[in-house]
Amino acid sequence: MLDALDISASALAAQRQRVEVIANNVANAHTTRDAFGRPNPYRRQDVVFRVGVPGKPGAAGVHVDRVVSDPSPFRLDHNPGHPDANAEGFVRMPNVSPVVEMVNMIDASRAYELNVTAMDATKGLFSAALRILA
Repeated sequence: MLDALDISASALAAQRQRVEVIANNVANAHTTRDAFGRPNPYRRQDVVFRVGVPGKPGAAGVHVDRVVSDPSPFRLDHNPGHPDANAEGFVRMPNVSPVVEMVNMIDASRAYELNVTAMDATKGLFSAALRILA
């Protein structure tokens, strides 16, 4: 039964990292320049999960294997007054969709809640087993 707690705990940690990446995407949804001040829009990030626990071969669970950039094209917004607008008045904007990010946030939140419920159920089984043995 301890494995069940470890599995749920690893999933909680993975979903927390996913929420952080989603929050970063939302925060940069209008960022048109990179860290060096060049006109290079923010590129949406996503997490890739992997089965297992790093450093523990054969352990059950899940973890974030890596964070990858979304290769989808940037949006073009017509805003001639923007400092990064091209000659036609279009600005390359990040490939972040607030709707997609909110759906992903709801999904991550529900996965987190389900793992908390699984942990509570496991703790309930531990308590019942201890009551039977006592």
